[in-house]
Amino acid sequence: MLKVEDLGVSYGALVALDGVSWQVAAGEILGIIGPNGAGKSSCYDAVTHLVRRRGKVVLLGEDVTAVPPDRLAERGLKRAFQQNASFHDLTVLENMVVMLHDRYGTGLLPSIALPFQEARRRRRAMEEAAQRLVRFGIPAEFHDLKPGSVPYGTQRMLSIALAYGSGAKALLLDEPAAGLGGADMNRLISLLRDLKAEGLALVVIEHHMDLIMSVADRIVVLEQGRPIASGTPKEIQADPRVLEAYLGRVQ
Repeated sequence: MLKVEDLGVSYGALVALDGVSWQVAAGEILGIIGPNGAGKSSCYDAVTHLVRRRGKVVLLGEDVTAVPPDRLAERGLKRAFQQNASFHDLTVLENMVVMLHDRYGTGLLPSIALPFQEARRRRRAMEEAAQRLVRFGIPAEFHDLKPGSVPYGTQRMLSIALAYGSGAKALLLDEPAAGLGGADMNRLISLLRDLKAEGLALVVIEHHMDLIMSVADRIVVLEQGRPIASGTPKEIQADPRVLEAYLGRVQ
């Protein structure tokens, strides 16, 4: 579904990313781990064309290296950031409606000339937005609240739902488990597995080792901007380079 080849990012003399290659298939979860400053977020910035970079990005067999970020989203390559991202002045439901604009949005003239048709379109958008929120673990009791008024765990799920929007082929998540625990963590794990089962290609940066080891099919480990290991969770846990650089060497 998504393949990157020899990605590199430099900020002046600082090499933030160098020689990074990986791929993820539909219905697969790829984990990316590494110490702080290892280049994980720079990798996402490079994949989604938010920075100048070297290398190649291929989506569904098509070279999309030169495609700008907004056009990548249109093609199904989407990303959620570390911080919860939403429109704070809109309700949770209205936030989701905004993300469905590609399905239900219209121009000014049709809105004025065809008010009843526009009202029906708006109702359908609200109904689909509500269904999508529930699918992402956000119950109806929170839909009419502002994002800042709902529990933190719900805010994290909302960020993922908004990134997914009206649909995605490959979704990049940056530390989705940050600040979560207990029931919220279990909901996230369930969501990731459900999205995988639906055929979505997922790439997950995560510091929460229990989470990533339990959900990832394969893992890539970065250190100082370079890949040092890749393999299944079991292989990564036994790799001496990983034990020394990130997980802590076992004596």
